[in-house]
Amino acid sequence: MRFALGLGSVSVDEDDPLPPEIDRVCAPLPSLEQVYRQERTGLLRFVTRRSRRENAEDVVQQAFTRFAAGKNASRFDNPGAYLRQTSVNLLRDEARWSSRHPKVSLSEEDEQELADCDPLAALEARDRLHRIGAALDRLKPLTRQIFLACRVYGYSHAEIAEQTGLSVKGVEKHMGVAIKQLGRHLRRD
Repeated sequence: MRFALGLGSVSVDEDDPLPPEIDRVCAPLPSLEQVYRQERTGLLRFVTRRSRRENAEDVVQQAFTRFAAGKNASRFDNPGAYLRQTSVNLLRDEARWSSRHPKVSLSEEDEQELADCDPLAALEARDRLHRIGAALDRLKPLTRQIFLACRVYGYSHAEIAEQTGLSVKGVEKHMGVAIKQLGRHLRRD
């Protein structure tokens, strides 16, 4: 009888005891659902202490998405530590993104006077800017960030996907949601 150990194989007779690795019983690895149930609440608290509450849900979801997409996600001895480190990395990426892409401000002090323009048209334009700003504020932070990166700063969906850790389809979904909600809000007003 032959048993493989590491790089080579060892011949074992009937009277020889088995190597210690052979009789080791491995505990069953937790499923993704079990890890989610065990770690989600603690991870949400962890992220909330380091970020704004409205971003915490998105960061936790992205962390679990990366965990599930990992090639050997089921082999982690401590999935909680992996998820916390992933969350910290996501928060760092978001901080870098925010520092490179300042939030678009539509406040009155940023508005410039339009020279040689119809006063009524200027008032209508100002009103439309306020409605657009209010509609943007109603979007979830990640959706707003993706929409502004695409429509204001001109990034492609692939570039945004790379920066946010989402798939291109995920970015397209966020863009669709943003356009639908903005259109609904602006038509209502």
